[in-house]
Amino acid sequence: MPRIFDNIDQDLLPALNTALSVSHRSDFCVGYFSLRGWRQLDEQIEKWAGGDGECCRLLVGMQTTPHHEIAAAYGIIKQDLELDNQTATRLKKALAEQFRTQLTLGAPTTPDEIGLRRLAAQIRAKKVIVKLHLRHQ
Repeated sequence: MPRIFDNIDQDLLPALNTALSVSHRSDFCVGYFSLRGWRQLDEQIEKWAGGDGECCRLLVGMQTTPHHEIAAAYGIIKQDLELDNQTATRLKKALAEQFRTQLTLGAPTTPDEIGLRRLAAQIRAKKVIVKLHLRHQ
């Protein structure tokens, strides 16, 4: 039976850590990926071997701003659903810029730095595989 996590009565993080502790792989689809927040899960993923059978696959979508949603809804020219290479490259750069901005906000702490270094190592070891979904917002 599905569970709804509202982070008021039902907290997602403890349930997620419990599920990951008895798993050997995971698939996540998120609209926003918090680079600093990854450290709250990275210990579970660190235990896995990496590669196809024992990794965390992370599919990151693109969030739209309210401005873009209104422009799309009221625009005279409707956007075609086809995604060309130029648009894909532009969107990838936009997401990379969002990640860079995440890293420059606030004063980094030692746990933040350790978590980011572990995430980088997990990506290199193929324990975490990140893909960007661009077709739909």
